[in-house]
Amino acid sequence: MKTLTVTEEHPPFPLRWIVATDNQTAPLLVRIMLAFILFPHGAQKAFGWFGGYGFEGTMGFFTDTVHLPYLLGLGIIAIELLSPFFLLLGLGTRVVSVLVGLLFIGIILTSHLEHGFFMNWDGDKPGEGFEYHLLVLTSAASLLISGAGRFSLDQRLAK
Repeated sequence: MKTLTVTEEHPPFPLRWIVATDNQTAPLLVRIMLAFILFPHGAQKAFGWFGGYGFEGTMGFFTDTVHLPYLLGLGIIAIELLSPFFLLLGLGTRVVSVLVGLLFIGIILTSHLEHGFFMNWDGDKPGEGFEYHLLVLTSAASLLISGAGRFSLDQRLAK
């Protein structure tokens, strides 16, 4: 077994594992697409863009309707709004992947599980299934395993 040592060339272990990655292109593509998917949802919640309710409307829904604590609602908005930027930069990709994964597990369990697997393509059901959310979870899991890949700040920090 190889012993990990802290030197000027290698960051300490927890940080080293968080930023460790290789030069593969696949994680880059996953990062870009996941950022592209998450940003509009964060912008809906934070700014009211793309037909969203904005910060006050979203926080009102989270705290008054869903009965989430204020800080949890704030965290949800922050994850969806800020994660895309970290993903595009490839910075803290594993940490972001865990946060996105936890967020989407929560979304499935609280809002979509009861509606089954399939999306509501025809609009004739009371809610949406969770198939889309599984794709996001799989993307986050993939990045958790692989790291950020090519053209990432994580890759530079790992050196």
